Amino acid sequence: MPNAAVPPELLTRLDDTPDAAFYTLPRLVTHLDTSSLAALTTFYAEQLPAGADVLDLISSWVSHLPAGLRLGHVAGLGMNATELAANPRLAEPVVQDLNADPRLPWPDGRFDAALNALSVQYLTRPQEVYDEVARVLRPGGIAIIAHSHRCFPTKAVRAFRDYAPADRLRLCRQYLNQTGAFDSAQLVDRSPPDADPLWIVFARRRAWCPTRAPNHRLPEANQGI
Repeated sequence: MPNAAVPPELLTRLDDTPDAAFYTLPRLVTHLDTSSLAALTTFYAEQLPAGADVLDLISSWVSHLPAGLRLGHVAGLGMNATELAANPRLAEPVVQDLNADPRLPWPDGRFDAALNALSVQYLTRPQEVYDEVARVLRPGGIAIIAHSHRCFPTKAVRAFRDYAPADRLRLCRQYLNQTGAFDSAQLVDRSPPDADPLWIVFARRRAWCPTRAPNHRLPEANQGI
């Protein structure tokens, strides 16, 4: 039952024209300041083992992976071929619009980690995407969702325009927990002092996956993380 627990109005956007048109031109920019990008890279270094096969979802020209960490196969799925081609960490660039087709083009258990940096706010079918993330992760693999306060507001779903930061974190946790495939997701604030905020949700894939429980309630507003 895709998005059963998320009221449809929270996944609406101000601009619902096809995403392929919006992302036609490459944007070779970063979406956080230097300190916060370094904090994200540090978090990846803490969580990703050497040799891990990594999927970078909604990828671009940089994946923020630690420069000194030798990884296995790194695949990146994004919206713009030029951006993906400019990313030196990607061995397998894939152009795909997850809002049009949330199915991931990899077999079960292909990756040790699935990263989504600064782009979860653009997913209009998040539960379908994270059901697929659970499918392509190996048991013990990690899913990491990192976001901040910046976005293209016309393309971000309503929840990420209207919710407070703590509630956006809990919504991301719900995306993972509702798959039934992950241990309970953890929420962390890795914002450096005097820099852009950096909020992270992450969880490990279980060795077994119970049926996803339907109709989880959304978090109450205005509670602490």
